[in-house]
Amino acid sequence: MSGKPPGRPWPAAASRGPGEVRIIGGQWKRSKLPVPDVPGLRPTSDRVRETLFNWLGQTLTGWRVLDAFAGSGALGFEAASRGADAVVMVEREAELVDGLRASQRRLQAMAITIHRANALNWMTACADRFDLIFLDPPFADDLFDRALAAAVALLAEGGLIYIESPGEVVPPAGFSAWRQGRAGAVHYQLLQRGHD
Repeated sequence: MSGKPPGRPWPAAASRGPGEVRIIGGQWKRSKLPVPDVPGLRPTSDRVRETLFNWLGQTLTGWRVLDAFAGSGALGFEAASRGADAVVMVEREAELVDGLRASQRRLQAMAITIHRANALNWMTACADRFDLIFLDPPFADDLFDRALAAAVALLAEGGLIYIESPGEVVPPAGFSAWRQGRAGAVHYQLLQRGHD
């Protein structure tokens, strides 16, 4: 008998299990973030985060960032470490939210706000606008199209959407993949609004 939930496919990338990831740049460089043993949790690897922030630039001063499906918080804490003015993290799992809040207190990360909520519901109700939105939903839940649609509505003029998925995601209407790459089972893309 397998341990897979009935009617649910295995996630494309296995859980890393308990452990930690490190912040790779900015004021909290080398600080460690705990990674609880939560099924389906896939913290963005150091290598992928390094590539992403090379694309974005090393400093995010003045940026407003949304880390939906925050998980371990690796992306959101990295953005805050690099000077983002405000980082909003949304996560539904209580254990992960507790971990995010503990890391926020330990680092005294005053620019970070954490919400325990369903990310899709939260984004649908949100009236704020963001310069950068991280989307890393659980691979097994097939939320990519709905998450992208919700993110587009929250994007500031000139903003960017970063998404991780088990395969290439077709950008929503009016957007193109500005940068993209693959690391093992994870495809990652940085989307921007197309120019006329």
